[in-house]
Amino acid sequence: MALMNESPEPAKTVRKTRSVTINPPKMCQPMGAILAYMGVHGCVALVHGSQGCSTYPRYNIARHFRESAEVAVSSLAEDAAVYGGARNLTEAIKNVKSRLNPAAIGICTTCMSETIGDDVKLIAKKELTDDAMKIFPASTPSYVGTHLTGYDNALRTLVETLAVKGEPNNKINIITGIINPGDIREIKNILRLMNVQSIFLSDISETLDTPILPGGRKPALPDGGTSLAEIADSPNSLGTIALCRSAGSAAIYLKNKFNVPSMLDPAPIGVINTDRFVQNICKLSGAMIPDEIIKERGRLIDSMVDVHHYMYGKKVAIFGDPDLVSAIVRFCAEAGMNPTVAMTATKHKDFAPDIKAINSEYRTDTQILEGTDLYEFHEVVKTYGAELILGNSKGKDVADDEGVPLVRFGFPVYDRVGVYRYSIMGYNGSIYMLDLMTNAILGHKYDPNKLHQ
Repeated sequence: MALMNESPEPAKTVRKTRSVTINPPKMCQPMGAILAYMGVHGCVALVHGSQGCSTYPRYNIARHFRESAEVAVSSLAEDAAVYGGARNLTEAIKNVKSRLNPAAIGICTTCMSETIGDDVKLIAKKELTDDAMKIFPASTPSYVGTHLTGYDNALRTLVETLAVKGEPNNKINIITGIINPGDIREIKNILRLMNVQSIFLSDISETLDTPILPGGRKPALPDGGTSLAEIADSPNSLGTIALCRSAGSAAIYLKNKFNVPSMLDPAPIGVINTDRFVQNICKLSGAMIPDEIIKERGRLIDSMVDVHHYMYGKKVAIFGDPDLVSAIVRFCAEAGMNPTVAMTATKHKDFAPDIKAINSEYRTDTQILEGTDLYEFHEVVKTYGAELILGNSKGKDVADDEGVPLVRFGFPVYDRVGVYRYSIMGYNGSIYMLDLMTNAILGHKYDPNKLHQ
C-alpha cells in the first residue's frame, strides 16, 4: 500500500496528567477474572465482595453477550470490615456446591476483601473436602490493574493449580485473552484446516454463546469451555501461543516451570499479524499451510484492493485494549488508511513500541495515548482528526460529537447486537472488519464525487 506521509514528525506518547479520570474505557479486575473462569467447563465464578461487585460484571456481560451470567457472591457487608469475610465466603462456597454442583469454583477477590485481609487461599483450602470439585482463588482487587490483569491473574491461577507434567499430547495451547466467541471459533477453524489439535485457555465460544436446545432447555451451567483435564494437560503441549500478550503470564509460567515454548506476538488481525500466527503454528507443530488458508489470505488481500480507493488516506482513531488496538492500527495502515490516534487505558510494555514500529514502517504519524481516558482521546482526535473511530460502545459520544461513524469492536459492546458472534481475527475476520470499516465510511453522509476525488 502507498505510504501515508513522506516525512512524518515523530509521534509522541501522551499520558494523562490530570488527577481526575473522565470516561475510562477499562473495567475492574474481577470482570476479567470472571470471563476467564466462564471459559472453564463446569466452573462457577464467585466474587468475594459486596453485592455490587458481582452485579456490575453480570450486567456488563449480559449486555455484551446477551446471555445470563451465573456469578455467585459472598455478599460482604459492613460487619465484614470488622470481623472479616471468612464466614461469608465459606457459606457462599457451600451454597454454590449444593445448588449447582459445579466441577470448579473460581474465586476472585475485591477491594473490600483484600483490604480487610482475608486469607482466601486458606479459606478455600478448608472447604476442599470434595476431591471432585476444585477451587481456584485469584487476587483481583479493583484498586489496581484492569479487567486485563484480572483475566491474566485468574488464568495463571488455573494453570498453576492444575498443570501436571505427563506424556506429550501433540497439541498447542492457545491463550485467548478477552476476545469474542466468534474470534475463538475462527482460530479453531484455522487450526482445524491445518489439522492441529489444541487446548484453549480459556474458551467462552460455547459458554457465552449458548444455544437453546429443543424444548427450550438451557442447562444451569452451559456446555462447552475448557475442561479441567485439558488445563492439567497443558504442560505436555508442543508450545503455547497467546493471542493477546496481556494474558501471557500463564504461557510464561508453563515455559519456566515445564519448558513449554511460548510465543507472545501481536493479535492475529490483518495480513502480517495473521501470517505470523500461522507461521507460529507451523513452527510448533510442523504442519504445512493448506491451500484453503492460502486462499483465505488471498481473499483478504483482494478485499483490500477492492476498497483501496475508498479507504486510502482516511483518518481513523482507535481505542480499546492494547493487544487489539495495536493489531488494528497495523491493519489500517496495511489497508492504506491513516491511523491518527491509538489509545489504550491499560498500559502495556509492548503497546508504544508496536505503534512506533508501525509509524516507522508505513511512515504514518499515529499519536500514542496510554494509561489515559476518552476525554484525552477526544481532545487528541480534535487536533489530529478522524473520519472513522474504532472502539467499543463507550466511544459513541466521541463519535457523535465529531460527526463520524463508530465501528464497534472489543468489550463491551452494548448498543449493538451480535458483535460477539463475529470474528475480527484471522484472514476471514479481517475481511469482516475491513467490510465494516468500508461500509461505515460509505454509509456516512455518502458523497460519491468526494469519495472518488
